[in-house]
Amino acid sequence: MSENNPTTTTAPVTTPVKDTRDASAIAQGFWANYSKPIIYVGTAIILIIGGWFIYKQFVKLPQEKKANESIFMAENIFDKMAANGFNKDSAVIVLNGGVLEGAKVNGVLSVIRDFGGTMAGNRAKFMAGATYLHIKEYDKAIKYLKDFDANGAHQVESKAYILLGHAYAEQNKTEDALSNYKKAVGVNEKDDVTTGEALLIAAAYANAIGKNEDAISLYKKLRDNYPTNVSVRSGDVDKYLARLGVFN
Repeated sequence: MSENNPTTTTAPVTTPVKDTRDASAIAQGFWANYSKPIIYVGTAIILIIGGWFIYKQFVKLPQEKKANESIFMAENIFDKMAANGFNKDSAVIVLNGGVLEGAKVNGVLSVIRDFGGTMAGNRAKFMAGATYLHIKEYDKAIKYLKDFDANGAHQVESKAYILLGHAYAEQNKTEDALSNYKKAVGVNEKDDVTTGEALLIAAAYANAIGKNEDAISLYKKLRDNYPTNVSVRSGDVDKYLARLGVFN
């Protein structure tokens, strides 16, 4: 999926609480607790390695330049929404283009159509998926997030799997949601911050849908392998395990 240093902030975590409601009802809306901030994707997010010099100089680079020019305005709007919160009007402009403050904006969907093979086109897929998730068009969110290629950028790949998990959770597709949360955990287990965040989300979701064995396993992995994680250091993870009947 892509770049190595996106800005990340550990999302707030609600305390898992045993609930007698239907698991699908619990799962629906789960992602909202873990959606802020939506993953920031800057202009240097995709790294594509290789290619021939002539191809890069005379075909690829001119296309990349055009693609970056095309996506520039939409990307700026997306970045602001990522930092300050999504709203429907701005989301529509990011997706479909339009005019904002007198300036023409090319939507990310047109960038995908016209420059899908470029780095900017790949960023556009991530932005499209994240934006669709926020405006509750989950099928489209899933489509574009699955098409996005992080190209070895582990942090962004993990974030994309988390967003996919959120989209599936909103559709009450609990197995797909949990599977993608677990994929986020497995991307790069040497990354304490990103993996710790993914473990916390996966464990909380497993607990919410009644998958207690999975929840226990994930919480234990977080506690035992990532002792510097803020939820481990605060004792919250031990509290979550205690609620699941685990006291060691």
